[in-house]
Amino acid sequence: MMLSSLLVAAMALPAPALDGCSSSQGCSSTRAVAASVKEKSILETAVAAGQFNTLAAALKAGDLLEPLSGEGPFTVFAPTDAAFAALPEGTLDSLLKPEAKGTLQAILTYHVVPGRLDAEHVVKSANAATLNGQRVGFKVDDHGAFINGAKIVKTDIHCSNGIIHVIDAVILPSTKDVVATAVEAGSFKTLAAALKAAQLVEALQGDGPFTVFAPNDAAFAALPAGTVDALLKPENLDKLQAILKYHVVPGRVYADAAAKGATVRTLNGQSVTTRSTEGGFVFVGQARVLDADIETSNGVIHVVDRVLLPE
Repeated sequence: MMLSSLLVAAMALPAPALDGCSSSQGCSSTRAVAASVKEKSILETAVAAGQFNTLAAALKAGDLLEPLSGEGPFTVFAPTDAAFAALPEGTLDSLLKPEAKGTLQAILTYHVVPGRLDAEHVVKSANAATLNGQRVGFKVDDHGAFINGAKIVKTDIHCSNGIIHVIDAVILPSTKDVVATAVEAGSFKTLAAALKAAQLVEALQGDGPFTVFAPNDAAFAALPAGTVDALLKPENLDKLQAILKYHVVPGRVYADAAAKGATVRTLNGQSVTTRSTEGGFVFVGQARVLDADIETSNGVIHVVDRVLLPE
C-alpha cells in the first residue's frame, strides 16, 4: 500500500463525539450519533469536542463566528487548546485585544480552505489557497502529514458545512506587505530606493493582492552604467514608474501557474509572458525566477535576475 493510502487510513480517526461501539458491533446508536454530528456546523462540532475552547474564543474575538457558521463548505485545520498554549507567552492575550483584530483574522483565516478537502486530497496535494489569500503547503513523510510544519493529528471530522482536521500547532501567515518583505530581505535596496523615488511605496502597501517580479540588487547593477542614477532623477518619474509597474501583476500568480505559460497584464498596462524550460526554470519575459513564491500579507514575490524593460 502506498504511503499516502496508509496515512489516510491511519489518520482518518473519528472525532471524540463519535466514540461508541466499533464498526464490528454494527450498532445503530453509533450511526445515529454520527448523523447528529454531521448535522452540526464546524463551530458547533468544535465546541462540542471540548478541545477547541481557545479557537472558539479567538473566532469570536475576530468576528468570524458568523462567517464560519455559513453554508461554506470550509475545510478548517483546527489547532487544539494545547497548540494555542504553546505560542510564546503573551502572544494569545495580545491577539485577543480589539486593536489586534486584523492580525487575528489574518491568522484564523489562514487555517481555513474553501471547499471540502478531505484527508485523501490533503496527502495528494502540494498546497492549497486559504481564506487569508496566502497558500499553505502540505508535506507527507514517514512521520505523518503536515501543514506548514504543524502535524495533522486527526482528520475528516465531517460537519454540515465542511470538514475539520485537527493540528498540533498554530500556523502563522506572513504579516508583512510586499514592500516590507523586500526591504527586510536585504537584497532589494535598489528596488526599495526606486519604489520610493517613483512614489509607489504606499500603493504597494495597499490591500492588493499583487504579484511582484522583484529584480535584486545585482539585476539593477547589470544595467548600463548610469541608468539607475538617471531613472532616480525627478524628471524621469514617469519612465521609472512605467518600468516598476511592469514588474507588478494584479492578483497572486504562483510559480506553478507561471510555469505552465501565460500572458498576463501588468500594472503598467503592457503584458508579460511567463514560461518554463526543460530544466525546470521559470522565466518572466527574459528574466529567470531565482526564488519563487515568497508569501507576503498582500501578495507574492518572485525574485528575478534582470530588470524587465517595457516597450
